Amino acid sequence: MVYDPGALNASLAAAVGTDGDLMAELRAAFLESAERQADLLARARCDANWTIAASRLKSVAASFGVTGLMDLAEEALTGAPSDPVILRRIQAALTDFRGNAA
Repeated sequence: MVYDPGALNASLAAAVGTDGDLMAELRAAFLESAERQADLLARARCDANWTIAASRLKSVAASFGVTGLMDLAEEALTGAPSDPVILRRIQAALTDFRGNAA
């Protein structure tokens, strides 16, 4: 499944207008934060750590209006901790966002 980075781009454009440098900086901050939470999610060894990382990932996605990633984080919250399927789907989404950086 391909994740549309359009929501992220639209949210950033609404926030900063035509300031390309600021948009790039905010996009990088989003990716860094989302990747950090995805890494913590992947390394979670207890239900509490899984829940915290998934909640933070959902919050980061919500802050930037990335609803597809929010939905994946919600799936992680409501599903089984350490679910490899949801981890792969989250990584695929982040890979798509990295690949569409511009």
